[in-house]
Amino acid sequence: LKKLTADGVIRGTVAQVNPEQLGYTLTVITEVEVENERLDLLDEMKRAFLACPQVQQCYYVAGECDFVLIMLVRHMEQYTQLTRELFFENNNVKRFKTLVSMSNVKTGLFVPTLTD
Repeated sequence: LKKLTADGVIRGTVAQVNPEQLGYTLTVITEVEVENERLDLLDEMKRAFLACPQVQQCYYVAGECDFVLIMLVRHMEQYTQLTRELFFENNNVKRFKTLVSMSNVKTGLFVPTLTD
């Protein structure tokens, strides 16, 4: 483990926590389309997403949207407040689309081994 960590294969160790046990009952997937793809504006958005503890994963993607966010929230009111802070108050957000998970069938960050 020490060698894999030193080689950069292992970036960190974590405990898998049940979000519902901590009151995070909703998983929300949000697709965000930006108004302008200027690098400074994209970097500003990335910093905002990185700073938000409810954003569990953030992907800058190619396709119909620019970012995909996986978020854990306690309730819809919390998500509504986050939309105000992250999207409505950001002049570079053109539109966003919200998907609410009805069942988290598979989650995790496991990486397949070379034999998989």
